[in-house]
Amino acid sequence: MTRLVAVAVVVSLAACSGGDDDAQPAATSATEAAEVADDRFPEIVAVEATYDDGTETWSFDVTVSSPYDTPERYADGWRVVGPGGTVYGVHTLAHDHAAEQPFTRRQSGVAIPTEVTEVTIEGRDLVNGFGGAALTVDLEGAG
Repeated sequence: MTRLVAVAVVVSLAACSGGDDDAQPAATSATEAAEVADDRFPEIVAVEATYDDGTETWSFDVTVSSPYDTPERYADGWRVVGPGGTVYGVHTLAHDHAAEQPFTRRQSGVAIPTEVTEVTIEGRDLVNGFGGAALTVDLEGAG
């Protein structure tokens, strides 16, 4: 039997106003400071997890958004993380996806122990490493 669970999140950031940069503070609140910090990382905006009984592994269709994507700096992957920080899978992206935002890629064959009921998908930036908006997937909800 194949089990499927999908998670989607829509993230909206406030637009920066135009004008003289010297007249604007870098961040006027903790929320704005967090938004500026998050600009360093890709966002995981949707995940579809599928369990395959035949192989007893999971596949993850992960949708990533990184509007800063260039050959010099881009979202270069993600990881599947369980409780306590256990990493069950890492997916590496070899190039930018500037002309395809957001984009979805699949990672198959991720072995996760049956007692693990949720995992978090975290994005990675070529320059800054792991961080940014992540999604938690309820594996029990798959079936």
